[in-house]
Amino acid sequence: MAVTMNKDNVRSLVGSELGVSDWIRIEQARVNAFADTTEDHQFIHVDPERAAATPFGGAIAHGFLTLSLLPRMMEDIGGGMADAVMGLNYGFDKIRFLAPVKVNSRVRARAKLLDVQEKVPNQFLIKQEITVEIENETKPALVAEWRTMVMVRP
Repeated sequence: MAVTMNKDNVRSLVGSELGVSDWIRIEQARVNAFADTTEDHQFIHVDPERAAATPFGGAIAHGFLTLSLLPRMMEDIGGGMADAVMGLNYGFDKIRFLAPVKVNSRVRARAKLLDVQEKVPNQFLIKQEITVEIENETKPALVAEWRTMVMVRP
């Protein structure tokens, strides 16, 4: 169950888990479309037969594909602020790709609130730790510290 944040309670939630997204299946068609978009056609992603001969045993998703799914996963979590007018991607302090995401596996995100700073009245810089888990794997696909600037209603 996702935690509802607003300008009155957000500081008290630092250190809390905000929620977990639904699972997303990473299919070869999605990987191929991402390869076309980014022009990154390395065989480990787009050639399952050649990729089968690698230590991964098959095709894997691009790390940046997994990262690019964070907005979709965060939408599932609903980890934004309830009184937000808008939020802007402020960037990442840290991103670590820890395990490959094999094609046809499923991933989901787990969000934890790390820090909140009110920059000016009704404008909050939110820092979250996002862990992307791979179904039935012990090691996550990635861990990132993501910052978002959120403007809320006065």
